[in-house]
Amino acid sequence: MSHTRIPRPTLSRPHPELILNLGSCLAVLAIVGIVSYLLGRERDNVEQSSIRASSNIVQLIESDILNNAELYDQSLKELIWAVGRKDLAQVPSTMRHRLLFNPALVDQSRGDVLWLDGQGNVVGDSTSLVPRKANFADTGVFKAHRDHPNLGLLIGPPFKARLGDLDWCISFSRRISGANGEFAGLATGALRLSYFSELFQRLDIGEHSSINLLNTSGHLLAREPLGPGQPAIGGDFSQQPNFQRILQEHSGSFSAHSELFDEQRMYTFARVGDLPLIVLVAHSSSEVFQAWRRTAIIVGLATGVLCLGILWLTLLLGRELRRRHHAEQGLATLAATDSLTGLANRRRLDQVLRQEWARAQRNRTPLAVLMVDVDHFKAFNQRHGHAGGDHALREVARTIELSIRRPADLAARYGGEEFQVVLPETELAGARLLAERIRLSVEALPPFGGDERPITVSIGIGLHEAGTQHDLTRVLGAADEALYRAKANGRNRVEGPAI
Repeated sequence: MSHTRIPRPTLSRPHPELILNLGSCLAVLAIVGIVSYLLGRERDNVEQSSIRASSNIVQLIESDILNNAELYDQSLKELIWAVGRKDLAQVPSTMRHRLLFNPALVDQSRGDVLWLDGQGNVVGDSTSLVPRKANFADTGVFKAHRDHPNLGLLIGPPFKARLGDLDWCISFSRRISGANGEFAGLATGALRLSYFSELFQRLDIGEHSSINLLNTSGHLLAREPLGPGQPAIGGDFSQQPNFQRILQEHSGSFSAHSELFDEQRMYTFARVGDLPLIVLVAHSSSEVFQAWRRTAIIVGLATGVLCLGILWLTLLLGRELRRRHHAEQGLATLAATDSLTGLANRRRLDQVLRQEWARAQRNRTPLAVLMVDVDHFKAFNQRHGHAGGDHALREVARTIELSIRRPADLAARYGGEEFQVVLPETELAGARLLAERIRLSVEALPPFGGDERPITVSIGIGLHEAGTQHDLTRVLGAADEALYRAKANGRNRVEGPAI
């Protein structure tokens, strides 16, 4: 049978350095994950806080606008009631003016109230007893009330005032009908848009944010702050995707890209009651998250330094573990190696013999042991001294080691000039073949120190076969007996176990 062996699968334990590296990577990933989660949650909190603050501003402005609209509507209703009194012409002019334009409802600083007849002429003016001269028959609001009797309170688009210095205004108007329902004129009031700008200025919302008032037609009524290059009062936003979304959702918040500012902005908006007005607070996302970004950068840098420190310490510790592992391996090798020949020592030999014997018993496989002895070594030692003897032993050991070709086989120094070779899963034919190879290789060594005869070895074979009742001591004894027979039969030969 050939000197072959079926390879056995081995289970290797994870290297401590691998476990260390894996643990460090998991720790770094956990730290990064936790920090990322906390930063993400903090960002959400900042966003929600900004939305709540914007909603409060929107509600405050909405409430103020509703109060003003209620005052204007009430003043228009009282004007219509007074116009309908039959005795209005007999009332003194001062009393008539107070009856038409109740000072408790009409605030001259915010705007004026006019009474227009059926032809659009001013017949009553809240600013003076003598009405100012003007005609509004050509305005869209006048025509709308004239042609549609059931409009109720109508809030018109922004316009430049024709009377006084009211600048940009919006109008509140109601139809005045005659006794038979015919169109008899208009009660209308103008509200300065600068009033909203003054209101917005009292609210600090940030340098790059803005408070806006628009009507449902998309016209800008007021904005604060109104910077250079931005749409002026009356600007049309009706075709902007963001305004269309605002118009559809009625109220709420969302983030979107602003074409006007070319940046991401946060919009919070609400419809002003049932009025065709929309209050909009727009924040620059970069401004809202500015403080958060600074915190994120600082925390990110600190986390990065921490993670790099962990990885660096892991590398240092891994290097120390490798050094320790190599040192332990070196010590283990020294503890298991014969210092003279470099082969396994007696301690290692006994350990391997017990392991291979247990495996042979468990797997029911053969086990062969070779006992190798250098012939006439004492005489050789006397001729060449201890240095020559040591040299000869090293040469023989190197030859034996080179003759062994399987990783599982073991050559060891048994003691003195004796060597032992353990051959797992090897039957007698394979053991004899290897023994002859060792014998011939040693015999082929060049003579030492002028000797005519070469160095030779005698080899005895001990064998355990599957299914037999041998024990390890008996196998070793059989190898020792075979060695003695080889020496007795003339040396430089191989003897197998006795039959």
